[in-house]
Amino acid sequence: MSRGRPFSFYEFFAGGGMARAGLGDAWRCLFANDFDAGKARAYRANWGDADLVEGDVWAIEPDALPGRADLAWASSPCQDLSLAGARAGLVGGRSSAFWGFWRLMQALNDEGRGPRVIVLENVAGLLSSNGGADFTAVCQAFAEAGYGFGAVEVDASAFLPHSRPRVFVIATREAAAGAPGPGAFHGRAVLAAHDRLPKALADRWRWWDLPRPASPNARLPDLLEPDGAVRWRSQAQTEALVGQLSPLHRRRLEVAIAKGERVVAAVYRRIRTEQGAKVQRAELRLDGLAGCLRTPAGGSSRQLLLIADGGLVRSRHLTAREGARLMGLPETYRLPSSETAALHLLGDGVAAPVVRFLAERLVEPLLAAPAPVIVAAE
Repeated sequence: MSRGRPFSFYEFFAGGGMARAGLGDAWRCLFANDFDAGKARAYRANWGDADLVEGDVWAIEPDALPGRADLAWASSPCQDLSLAGARAGLVGGRSSAFWGFWRLMQALNDEGRGPRVIVLENVAGLLSSNGGADFTAVCQAFAEAGYGFGAVEVDASAFLPHSRPRVFVIATREAAAGAPGPGAFHGRAVLAAHDRLPKALADRWRWWDLPRPASPNARLPDLLEPDGAVRWRSQAQTEALVGQLSPLHRRRLEVAIAKGERVVAAVYRRIRTEQGAKVQRAELRLDGLAGCLRTPAGGSSRQLLLIADGGLVRSRHLTAREGARLMGLPETYRLPSSETAALHLLGDGVAAPVVRFLAERLVEPLLAAPAPVIVAAE
C-alpha cells in the first residue's frame, strides 16, 4: 500500500525490535523503549540507537515521544499473565508495566496526539487472567480514551513451523466497524472474553476481519543447521531423554522411525503428575512444528531436538540462529553472542511475519483513511 510518507510508530517493550522487523520499510520508528539492558544492546545492534530510550517505562515523560505516531505497538511483559507463570494479572510486578505505557498514551491523548492505532500483544492468558477482569480493564482504558477495539488470537504456525499463539488487541480511532461477527482468528478464548464485557464496552467492540493466510511451505527440518555444524548431546543423554518419554510418546517415536525416513521431533521436558507422583517427562512434536520458544528461565526447559536417521537416534538443543528463523527473522539479524542471551531475546519476542500480516491486512488499511481531528483536552 503506497502513500506520500511512511507510516510512523512507537515501539514499547521493544526487545530486539521484532515488531519493527515485521512492520518493514514502509514504517518509520519515532521512538522505542525497553527496560532490559541486554535487549537494548540487541536493538541497537540491529537498528541503531537513534530511536531507543533504555529504561523503565514509568520513568519516561510524554515529551520524550516525538510527534504523533500512526501506531503505538506494545508487547508488554507476559510473565504474570502466562500459563507458565503465577498469573498475577496486570497488577503483577512485570505486567503492570502496561499501565506505565498507558499513562503515556493518556498524556498524548490529552495533548491531541494520541496514536491513531494501538496494538497490544500478549499471551492468551491476558483474556482470562483474574477471571477476565484484566482484559476488561484494558478495554475500559481504550474506551475512555475514545478508541474502538477488538482482539484476535494468531498462532505463528500460520506462517512459520513454530507453534506460538498470541493475542493482539487492536484499538483504533478510525470509523471502521469491522465484520458483523466472529471470523477466522476469533477462537473460544476471544469469544469468551468478549462475552464477559459489560454492554458499554461490548458496544465498542470490533470483530476484525482477517483472511486465512496460505499454509506455510517450510517445516521445522527445513530451518535447521546441517548435522555436521551443530553440537550433539552424548549418547547417554539421548538415551536418558528417550527414557523420559511416556509410553504414548515412545510409541509415536517408534512408529515414525519404522517408516524408514528421517525423523525430526521437537521436545520439551515437563513435570507431570502420574498416579499421584510428580514425574519428569519428555514430550514430542512430530507434526513438523517447533514448540513455542521460551526464555531459558521460563516455565519449561530449553527446547530440544530428537533426530533419528539411518538407525541412529541423536539429540541436541535448538540453536539461537534456528530460533531466529522460527521467529521469521532474516539471517542478517544480529543475535547476542551468548546463546542464553539470544534465546532469552527470542523467547520474549513477537514473530515478525505475524506483525507483517496484521500490518498489511488491518493496520495499514485503517491508516489509509483520512486522520480524524483530535482536540487536546482543556
